Parts: sequence; structure tokens; C-alpha cells
Amino acid sequence: MTKQISSALNPFIKQLVQLKYKSRARKTSGLFLIEGEREISLAIKGGYKIETILYYLDLFSEEQLTKLLNFSTHKPKIVSVSKEVYQKLAYRETTEGVIAIAKAKDLSIHTIQLKTSKPLILVAEAPEKPGNIGALLRTADAAKVDAVIIANPKTDMYNPNIIRSSVGCIFTNPIAVGTTSEIISFLKEKNITIYCASLQASAEYQTQDFTQPTAIVVGTEATGLSDEWLQNASQNIIIPMQGEIDSLNVSVSAGILIFEAKRQRNFL
Repeated sequence: MTKQISSALNPFIKQLVQLKYKSRARKTSGLFLIEGEREISLAIKGGYKIETILYYLDLFSEEQLTKLLNFSTHKPKIVSVSKEVYQKLAYRETTEGVIAIAKAKDLSIHTIQLKTSKPLILVAEAPEKPGNIGALLRTADAAKVDAVIIANPKTDMYNPNIIRSSVGCIFTNPIAVGTTSEIISFLKEKNITIYCASLQASAEYQTQDFTQPTAIVVGTEATGLSDEWLQNASQNIIIPMQGEIDSLNVSVSAGILIFEAKRQRNFL
């Protein structure tokens, strides 16, 4: 039987509001919210356990709900909510009427399982904005890289802004987080060549061989990569600039470098 909740003051709804806004609440509970039919479908496809689905019937029909449930082998609890409750939980202004409560995965570096002997990995150090992380994940999904690793993240990966800006690609990519030291150790243990995007002592990116086991490492537009990365790079690489500025948005830079690697690999 479908449970119904009409009051935004309901204790359960208050807990969900904390998951929406508070990183600490997500970490403590091990739960997070996913908004949108496509995003929930991708989470299920990515092996995430959906514990509860909340839907607002005026925006999300029971037929749509049934279709969504068919994706999942695990049957979550179903809660019908009022407009007031839904608006309290929804993150988007234009929304679809469905929100899921999902169980977080362990994203520590040792969980990454590389399925090829010549992986292509995207590493981003300390991206400041959730929107940039989302854009990086979309790029990684488009190129079907073997893993995305975030060094020294400024927020937890289940921040609603990351899920929204990645349009669910957070669930389609093998992802890990860790310190710069942990990630460098991991890459060296796997004999993966480290290419750091940097202005210092750099070769033009298109002159390098990305067909070998490769990690492309990008930093922030403002400060670039830390010295620890630059000291451990196999080679620093640069995207030649022809205008007045000397840097690009991190997701744009990552896209150029990743797709050059894919171009090279497509000729193998």
C-alpha cells in the first residue's frame, strides 16, 4: 500500500530536507536524494539501492511510477506526497514530480576496479564548484573513460548540485575520491602515466602518446594543480592558447584532453 504524506512538518520529511541541504546529514545517514526520472533510472542502472520513492501525482503519474519501478530489482517503499511536501524537497524550479532516497556507495580509491590493461582516467584536483564536477562527469561519460577520481574534494559527491549538473552521469561513471597522495600512489602502483595539465615545463598535449595507461590530471582555473601533482607528473601538458587568456574552464580543458586521448585510441 502506498503511504501518503501531506505535511511538510512531518518528521520524516524534515529528515529529508536535511539530506537536501546538509553534507553532514548525508554522510551520517549514508543516504542522499535523487530528483528526476532519468537520474533515478541511471542510479538504478549504476547499481545504487533505492530505498524510497516519493512522487507528486499531479506531476508524475502512476504509469510513470510503474515504469520506473520496473528498472529496479529491489522494490523500494513508495510515498505519495502533497504539492507542499514536494516543493519542500525538490531542488529544481522546473521539475518532474519524483524524488528517490538512495544509499550512498563507498567511493574510496581502493574501490576502483579497472577493467582494461590500458585505462584512461580523468583526475580533477579540488574542483571548487559542484557545477564543474557535474560537467566533468558528463565529459567522462561522453568519452566513456575508465574512471573519474576527485582529489581533495570540496564537497561530498552526493551534493544535489553535482547530481543535477551531471544529469545523472555521476551514476554512470566509475568514481572515487581521495587525497592527492592516495591517488598518486594508486596510479603509480598501476603503472599509469600521469599527464598534468599545467603551464609549467609543459609539452603541447597533441604531441603526447595517450594510448598507454593514462591519467589526465586537471586543476582549478584559478590556482592550477598543487606542487605534489607537478612533482609526480610523468609529463606536464598544455593546451596552446591563441588569444589573450592563458586558461580555460576545467571541464573544457578536460574535454579537449580526454577526446584527444580517445582520438588516438580509436586509431589503434
